[in-house]
Amino acid sequence: MVGAVVVHDGRIIGEGYHRGPGTPHAEIHALRAAGSAAHGAVLYVTLEPCCHRFKRTPPCTDAVIASGVKRVVVAMPDPNPRVRGRGLRALRRAGLAVEVGVLAETARRLNEAYVVWITTGRPFVTLKIASTLDGKIATASGESRWITGPRSRALTHRLRAQVDAVMVGLGTVIADDPELTARSGLRGRQPHRIILDERLGTPLRARVLRPRDGSWTYVATTARAPAARRRRFEALGVKVLVAKSRKGLVDMADVMRRLGRLEMTSVLIEGGAAVNASALRSGVVRKVIVMVAPKLLGGHDAVGSVGGESPRRLRDAVSLRGRVVRRCGDDIVVEGYL
Repeated sequence: MVGAVVVHDGRIIGEGYHRGPGTPHAEIHALRAAGSAAHGAVLYVTLEPCCHRFKRTPPCTDAVIASGVKRVVVAMPDPNPRVRGRGLRALRRAGLAVEVGVLAETARRLNEAYVVWITTGRPFVTLKIASTLDGKIATASGESRWITGPRSRALTHRLRAQVDAVMVGLGTVIADDPELTARSGLRGRQPHRIILDERLGTPLRARVLRPRDGSWTYVATTARAPAARRRRFEALGVKVLVAKSRKGLVDMADVMRRLGRLEMTSVLIEGGAAVNASALRSGVVRKVIVMVAPKLLGGHDAVGSVGGESPRRLRDAVSLRGRVVRRCGDDIVVEGYL
């Protein structure tokens, strides 16, 4: 997620952003827009310009140096091992003034998925929960549509449009038959869909299995799944990932490692109580977003947002830092980082 602006004598003369893999980087768009006026100007960019050739586009440092800009202001260094300061050094060797660290934390938040994926090999995982004030996500009969209001649901679709994949468990597929598509947000971009399904019990007519342009449905299962059932899924165009098993369930950490190798940098989990508990227990979650509706369900038989056993001590509760609380229609959205 990179943006760049070229400024000359206090006036913006070029700007651009990286629009997708294999396309010119932000600096290239901005410098092309500025043209010859870039000579003697200042280039502002949110991420260190790249300097290597192990990708589909030429190094940005070459274009920056050739443009004639005199100064480059960079928000954050690129954590990619193939860059990691080399781009900055190349600019300085060419005689350009370079400043690093302006709005660094803002840039890191903008690129949090990329930073986590490039440094750990795993996607940045966000756990999203829609609940009542008393923490319930469904009635005793399993009814959950709709706990939160239309504006929160629209926010969910925008979140889906911003990630590489959306993950649910088999229980959600059976109860809601969701499509897991983004019906608003980034035009034409759909996330991949991931189903956690230990024995491949997902109904073959489930809407989530239908093919989508530019995205795939993956079913993460275990070695206990019947081979014949696996072949039926693959015949539908579904990609089956056979992951490790942990206490009879799909090992969430292993799934995330596999998704990282598939170059998925961000995953949004929209699971039920069991999936939410597994995600938190496995330590894969980086960020939590809870949409709270002004409703009370009560009762010991309604479904809570996080299943499993609770900790015996309050000090062992999951705590969020960097918290943001805001209104979303009639609902309240709380988000923070683990």
